[in-house]
Amino acid sequence: MKLIRRKKTGFLETCAASDLAFLLIIYFLVIAGFNVNKGFILNLPGKDSSRMILREELVRFDMNEQGEIIYGEETISISHARNVIQTAQKANPNIAVIITIDEQAKWQNVVYFVELAQDLQVDAFSFSMKKENL
Repeated sequence: MKLIRRKKTGFLETCAASDLAFLLIIYFLVIAGFNVNKGFILNLPGKDSSRMILREELVRFDMNEQGEIIYGEETISISHARNVIQTAQKANPNIAVIITIDEQAKWQNVVYFVELAQDLQVDAFSFSMKKENL
């Protein structure tokens, strides 16, 4: 009796390839759900916002190349900056905090200051880089 041999089929010709592709798609969808975005959530004004900020409502800070915070002419710590902002908030709840950052400053110090503004729930917060002297 002669046995009938079937032709061997390759991997791509079988259902196993589509099953594997389906499982990989499911795997990547599940993994994508675990991606945690660690960033800042800042409330930005809308396009049609016409909020005016008075000079009395501005609290200005500078950050030098060493990452030190300067308020007025004095170098202060992050905890002192917290006190300055809280005092200004008590006097006027609509304050706007502005920080001008030197391009050589460590970004971790900038992150600490932004987190401070977020913790104190400052509604108007702005930061910009110092312009180079030409």
